[in-house]
This record gives sequence, structure tokens and C-alpha cells, in this order.
Amino acid sequence: MGDDGTPTGLLKEQASTYVRSFLDNESLFNVDMAKATLAKVQEQLLSEGYTMYLDGYSTYFFNNVYYQAAQEFDKSGNMHFIFGTTCEIDSWMDIDEKLAKAADAKKFASSHIKPNWIKLFMDGTVESGTGFIDPLYPDGHQGIVNWSEEEITDITRKANANGMTMHIHALGNAGVNRVVNAYISGGKKEMRNTIVHLRNVNEPDYKRMAENNIYVTSGMIWHHASKEQAEEYKITLPGNMAHEGYPMKSFFDNGIPVSFHTDFPALSNSPDDPFGIMEISLIGVCYFEGGDTWWPEELITREQALTALTIGCAKQMFLENERGSISKGKYADFLLVTKDVLTCPVIEIHTAKPAATYFEGKKVFSM
Repeated sequence: MGDDGTPTGLLKEQASTYVRSFLDNESLFNVDMAKATLAKVQEQLLSEGYTMYLDGYSTYFFNNVYYQAAQEFDKSGNMHFIFGTTCEIDSWMDIDEKLAKAADAKKFASSHIKPNWIKLFMDGTVESGTGFIDPLYPDGHQGIVNWSEEEITDITRKANANGMTMHIHALGNAGVNRVVNAYISGGKKEMRNTIVHLRNVNEPDYKRMAENNIYVTSGMIWHHASKEQAEEYKITLPGNMAHEGYPMKSFFDNGIPVSFHTDFPALSNSPDDPFGIMEISLIGVCYFEGGDTWWPEELITREQALTALTIGCAKQMFLENERGSISKGKYADFLLVTKDVLTCPVIEIHTAKPAATYFEGKKVFSM
């Protein structure tokens, strides 16, 4: 609602969690349902070639159902992927209570379950007008911001002290800058505090992120939009933001650790598989939409894309010494692929599929 009490037409990222807090969550989403869901999630992941998964948003911040289900699933011997979980904290919650609950969830940890992250939403999305940006949108507003810098600094300090890593959704450059400031002021470098999405980044912040071991989970899938959408962004976004969004190459150039994410199914017309994602990061165009390349200066190489999809993910999950690359002493997590994505025509990369997925030396999916 606006200051005068009238609707603005904008929905805060935190609205759904606030509504859900009034529901009977354990009845609506019990352990058996959660285990069935996890089995379906695993089936989808392995069929696409994923063996590590960090869940950025779910329902377990009100109860332990999801954790309990994951624990039972793992003990059954049927879990064939690494499952990272983020405990979301929103600004309307009792912060210390939620931090304590997140730390308590470590009792569900195992070699396959990693409940190690705190998730915050700094702002919304730049395209919708809810991203926190500088300069202002052409109509004079700045977006919606959920946290002050002091609040994020305090949460980061407390989370890192309890062995929890921060994972903050920030898209607008002003939002990203605020998170970087908070991580530097309150965080520990060894905790690999992370920013996800990052539609816009102020140039000085790249160096600051690298110097302070701030990690990035980059959403290259956002590099696609219809021609109509692209034209609309030119009107609704200031300066070069319409075109220069979602950097990739700059992270690599500045030595910032990068992993890739998809926003599927939230962005339901985006490819979810690693090879579709990889192709977009190389050519800046989604194969089923066409259109013009977004910000070609930020496109990356095949090797960089593979890095972000493999060892980059392992580092994100503190597992680089046991997973993420093929070397002696590591778990045998690997794919057999129908096409050599390092040499095939770049516009054919998205057609590659996993012929087989192996997890810890065991074939867990085959075509």
C-alpha cells in the first residue's frame, strides 16, 4: 500500500511468506507429501544432469517438515543428489528467533543434506519496477527495498558467527551495493556470503566483491526476452539498464566466484537444463525466442560456463574438495552427454542431453 493507504499495484517479495505464516502448514504439507515431492525433484534433477541443488525458496521456515522428509529420504538410501537448503527470514519476522531456528536445523545435516544458508530478499525485480536502483525509474520512484544496511549487517554477523552463510536476492544496483556493504562490515570472508540474481552492479563493487570473497549466483537465463519486452524496458528503465542487465563476464574478469542458477519454474518460459543455460550464456539469446543479443560484452566462454555449472557450484556449497571436478579422491559425480558441448556449433549446445547421470559412482539416470 502507498503512504496514503491506496494500493500501488506492487507486491513485495515477502508477501507470500506473510500470508503462509497464518496457514496450518504441517497439515497442508506433511512429511509424506514432502518426501514424495523430493523424489520428484530428484527425478527431474538427475534427468537434466544435476547432482547438486541449492533450494532458494521453500516452506520450511515455519516448521521442520521439509528437513524431516529430507532426512528420512536420505536414510532410506534413495537420495542421489546433494540437497542444500536456505532458511528464509523476512523483515516482518522475529529475526533472532528465526536465526536460532535456522541454526537448530543443522541437526538434520548429513553428507547429502546441507542446511547451511540464510535467505533474504533485498528487493524485487528491476523489470517490474520493484528493484532498488540508482538512478530512479523514469517516473521518479526507486523500487521496493526490504532491509536497511544496518539490519543486513547485523543478520550477517550473527549468521556467520553460527556457521550460516548468507544468500541474498538483490537485483537493483542500489540493492546490490547495500548487500556488499553489509557483507564487508558484518561478514566473514571464509563464509562465502552470496548475492543471487544481480541484474545491475556498480563498477566499483566488482572489485570489492572479489577482495572480500563475496560469491555470486548468476541468472544468465534472464538474458532472453521478447522484442516487445525489450522495447518496453527501454521506456520503463533508466539509462542503459534496459539493455545492460545481468552481467556474467565481469564476474570472471574480476575473480569473483560464480555459480549459475535457473529461476525455473518461477520464470516458467526459461530453460531449466544446464545445456540450455550454457548456450544462453554464450550467445545472449534464448534458442526458442530469438531476438537481439543482450549486452554482448558480458557473454562468456564455454569453459567459463562449465566452470560455473560444476566446480563453481561445488564451491558455492563448500564441497569443492570432494565434488565438482574429476580428480583422484573425489566422488564420481559425472555425466555422459549426447554431444560434445565444447566443440559442437554453439547454437546446438541446447540440444545436448545427459545420456547417463552418475552420483558417487552409481548410475542414477539413463536415457
